Amino acid sequence: MNFLELFNKHGLIAAHRGARAICPENTMSALKSSIGHCDFIEIDVQLSRDGVAIIMHDETLERTTNVAKIDAYKNRIPYRVCDFTFKELSSLDYGSWFYKDDGYTHSEPLLSLHDALHFIKKHQLFLNIEIKDMHKYFDDEYVVSTILKEIDDLQIQNLILLSSFRHEYLSLCKKKMLNIPTAVLVKNRHPSSLIEYLNTLQADAYHLNDELVDKATVAKLQEAGFFVNVYTVNDLIRREQLFNMGVNGVFSDFLE
Repeated sequence: MNFLELFNKHGLIAAHRGARAICPENTMSALKSSIGHCDFIEIDVQLSRDGVAIIMHDETLERTTNVAKIDAYKNRIPYRVCDFTFKELSSLDYGSWFYKDDGYTHSEPLLSLHDALHFIKKHQLFLNIEIKDMHKYFDDEYVVSTILKEIDDLQIQNLILLSSFRHEYLSLCKKKMLNIPTAVLVKNRHPSSLIEYLNTLQADAYHLNDELVDKATVAKLQEAGFFVNVYTVNDLIRREQLFNMGVNGVFSDFLE
């Protein structure tokens, strides 16, 4: 089965940044804890200063690492991911922030895209990779080529869906690797001439926030051949409403 065949199923659940309700987001622990509790996993990718693809949601490190506590990095504010080398990023703790309210620490290592892809290949899991917008720091071609090479090296195109709020990345992905499906990410407003716009991008899916979705738009998109997935949906009643509306899947922090 490939990703587009998976989307033909009804009521899909995507693990948003892994099982982030019970594990630190975007870590190997979050991926492992997602197995058996979702239909596919969503993670975020961006590049280190030296061009290594790593799994991290925020543009900066302070929320989900211990970077602010390390004396050697005190002068590195605002702690942008792109200002740190892969070696420096690998020295940080990506887990203890999550457990601090419970009164104890539990260190988690950096998750690289390389390791995440090897994991999903081993377990044959479907993975939605959101490419974070890095156009201020890296050339679009460089970003896309770096990520696609990792996927191509493992020959797991059938397990991958690429999404981004920077739609230029998606166009490049299709030019370079047509067989990997792409999803256009939006928040709070639709692009003008939506269907025409998605066709121009050669997109396969449309990912929108819950506040933006409505039944008419879902029907219009699906009639035009696009899969529709909604983020971030943590309420079970709302989840069922969306499925009854016809959406293909929802991204959730809480997995059953």
